[in-house]
Amino acid sequence: MNEFDGVLLIDKEQGCTSHDVVNKVRRCLKIRSVGHAGTLDPLATGLLVILVGKATKLSQYLMSHDKVYDGKFVLGVETNSQDSEGEVVAQMPVPEGLNAESLQQTMNAFLGDQYQTPPMFSAKKVGGIPLYKLARQGQEVAREPRFINIARFDLLEMNLPEVSFELACTKGTYVRTVCHDLGKRIGCGAHMTALRRISSGKFSVKDAITIDQLQQMGAAAIKKQLIPVAAAAPSFAL
Repeated sequence: MNEFDGVLLIDKEQGCTSHDVVNKVRRCLKIRSVGHAGTLDPLATGLLVILVGKATKLSQYLMSHDKVYDGKFVLGVETNSQDSEGEVVAQMPVPEGLNAESLQQTMNAFLGDQYQTPPMFSAKKVGGIPLYKLARQGQEVAREPRFINIARFDLLEMNLPEVSFELACTKGTYVRTVCHDLGKRIGCGAHMTALRRISSGKFSVKDAITIDQLQQMGAAAIKKQLIPVAAAAPSFAL
């Protein structure tokens, strides 16, 4: 019987993968039964919903929750990964007439139901092979568009060529692809330079702890940090 069961909210740091975080939690809690409810790219920081013990059965249920992100993109530069970790593939001048009002109007055009094509630099598999492995070999293959919804895409700060934004969306949305597509629509290209997940469903990064904090906790403190299965998913029957 596991000593630990429940949902653990982790504030992921930049540079590590979601799988790295899962492995660190496994070592810290000394149990194998650890998963997550939605990955974050290494570039991204913020809320990672970690599932411990019996809570791993909640994976698909919690993964389906809507997400909210804060982020930044730079106009005028495109990369092959659609973010700052990729190689620059195009540079174009930012339109001189672009201002906050016109930019927000263009961002508003991305609201609502739509289909989004996953980027080549992603973990999505085609024929059992992750797309990013094919992309690194210079290959590009057909990807099936996925249905998403963007509920909010707000301009927070504009200091051209850099723009800060907040975006609320459904699961499976590639935010860097939204930034890339926005740049295409403006006519100068864009790539995402920062992303932070601030909420997933009812869970907030304000209630999360870092891996360093977790590693300094004793068993009793960790148990207090765990959200019981019944509280995390009241309508879900194990």
